[in-house]
Amino acid sequence: MKQITDKIRRVGLVANVEKASCRAVVQQAIRLVRASGREPVADAATARLGNFKVATATDAAAVARDTDLLLVFGGDGTMLRAARETAASKTPLLGVNLGGLGFLTAISAGEFARQLKTVWAGEFTVDTRPLMEVSGALAGGSLARLALNDFVVSRGSGSRLIELEVTVDGEVLTRYRCDGLIVSSPTGSTAYSLAAGGAIVSPSAEVFTITPICPHTLSNRSVVVGLKTVVTIRALNSRIETLLSADGEVVAPLAAGETVQIRRSGHSVRLLHLTGDSFFKTLRRKLNWSGANV
Repeated sequence: MKQITDKIRRVGLVANVEKASCRAVVQQAIRLVRASGREPVADAATARLGNFKVATATDAAAVARDTDLLLVFGGDGTMLRAARETAASKTPLLGVNLGGLGFLTAISAGEFARQLKTVWAGEFTVDTRPLMEVSGALAGGSLARLALNDFVVSRGSGSRLIELEVTVDGEVLTRYRCDGLIVSSPTGSTAYSLAAGGAIVSPSAEVFTITPICPHTLSNRSVVVGLKTVVTIRALNSRIETLLSADGEVVAPLAAGETVQIRRSGHSVRLLHLTGDSFFKTLRRKLNWSGANV
């Protein structure tokens, strides 16, 4: 990876400014980046976090366009937001975990200095993950949104089940009566889909997972379809609030009869991982899989 490392001359810094712990770690990052002979660049919000004296750009997208590596400080939510905002860029993202589980973050804040040295030494790999996109013509206007983990159609504040019709490449799959439905990418298989009983999917698998949330029919289970398919969801309820979310953020309400289409996006995100790390190693560590046969 030496050739790639030599090209890392400007390093972007994007932080979750709502986390108080970010200030000290970003300050440390600025010092370490400069000590390596590289130039740090931060988005405006991160620069204001500690009145850092660094080159600034307006937002994460602008930082990514002007740098060779983007350090993202926070948890998986911060990484998801950065992935969506920098989708048009090929700049790799390196997550520094200051959150909880942190499946997408590659290094920990506690070992940041040591692990950053391994990056400068070229001891890393770059993993390309596909983004998803949703589109549709809704009462509020046309819809187009990206996600890295998943899109979810779910009920609002009420307690009644919603009814959804799902088709795959134009063929009806089924009608669900449920609390909601998750369409996840391979990356998102360890997020909400996992909590709802979906399968864990290797990031290299070319599939979507369709997982119902608390389905009324017990025979309803996760369905795995190809990543090149188009999944169409039609809301059927007229009296129950139905909401569409992207990576956990509410995008729009769906009225009865309205449909959305979910497909693979033409954009992708590049995630940097330290050499020796792997998806399965992360699973064992994050999920506390000991391998014991008790």
